Amino acid sequence: MIDIKVLGSGCANCKRLEQIIRREAAALDMDATIEKVTDYGQIMGYGVMSTPGLVIDEKVVSYGRVPSNQEVVDWLAAASK
Repeated sequence: MIDIKVLGSGCANCKRLEQIIRREAAALDMDATIEKVTDYGQIMGYGVMSTPGLVIDEKVVSYGRVPSNQEVVDWLAAASK
């Protein structure tokens, strides 16, 4: 199972990233848990200073921007190997 965390306060970009993650994980039929982290202490614990942030299996793969769908697919595929 892949552990995915979307880091952010709930801004428009954070919500957009969460939608992309959920859509692409479902399209890939992945066994994944997706958690929304809004606590700034937890977010800063990952070293993320600007949101949205994306953590896959406890590794920060993106922050400060909304990645493309293809980037998300690539990260999810790499995590599933």
